[in-house]
Amino acid sequence: MPREIIAPTKSNLLRTKERLSVAEEGYDLLEQKREILVMELMSKLEQVKLLERDLEAKIKVSYPALRKMLVTVGRDRANALSQGIEYRYQLQEKRIVAAGMNLPGLEVTLPEVDLKYLPSRSFAECDEVTLEFFRVLRILTELAAARTVVWTLARELRKTQRRVNALEKIVIPTAKETKAYIEAALEEKERDAFFSSKLLKKKARRFQSQGTKG
Repeated sequence: MPREIIAPTKSNLLRTKERLSVAEEGYDLLEQKREILVMELMSKLEQVKLLERDLEAKIKVSYPALRKMLVTVGRDRANALSQGIEYRYQLQEKRIVAAGMNLPGLEVTLPEVDLKYLPSRSFAECDEVTLEFFRVLRILTELAAARTVVWTLARELRKTQRRVNALEKIVIPTAKETKAYIEAALEEKERDAFFSSKLLKKKARRFQSQGTKG
């Protein structure tokens, strides 16, 4: 792993140690965040799977009911019965707390089921289809909200994983290599200074000894 190109001084060693300490602390925090995100994502994915299973089961009931209604009532009359019927839905963003984060979610408010056929024109098959597709719609809105959270968590997990990888594979190894280089260079300087000092003292004693003899 390449090191930083900096002078091997004590001040640079101090700054490198500080950067390394911050990077290691950040790595630990991000690793904890990553694990929490993974667990939360797995939980939400399980919720999505259950909703998809419920949706599949409801569709197996609702579409046969629709076919039965069209056969019994007739397509033209079914279209005539549906004219003028309108349902209003409320779609809005809802903040959701997941993995300790306030994430954007989705909230859909469905209207109450209101069978709007006149008694003289009503068919049990029409009422059944209306009720069945309202159940399908309710599951679809829950599924859309759950998938929104899953996508948000997945994006956050990818970002966190990239930061973890950068710290683990680049930032921390580089700081460690730089720290080791500076420490080795400073130790070598200290040894050189020590030997130079010993040599100077030895020469000084020799000169003193020669001066005494003279």
